[in-house]
Amino acid sequence: MEDTVQLLSPATNFAVVHLPGRKFPGVVVQGDTLNGFVHNLLNKGDFEELADELSLVAEPLLDALLHYEHVCTERGIDLPNFESGAR
Repeated sequence: MEDTVQLLSPATNFAVVHLPGRKFPGVVVQGDTLNGFVHNLLNKGDFEELADELSLVAEPLLDALLHYEHVCTERGIDLPNFESGAR
């Protein structure tokens, strides 16, 4: 089995990679980005603040999904069965 990870996009906060043995590529979330998401979501005092923070987390995740779809389509890789850019 090959143990090489294939980088399919530039190394950004949401790089698209293909892991050995996996049918579909994945998205690597940088640790500082992930930490920011979790920290901001867990440290909100009420539902209104949490709702605001969810929108701030959802936007970059949607961007990551659209980037993922673009990279896969550009390379002729089938996408997992999900709705494109679902909101």
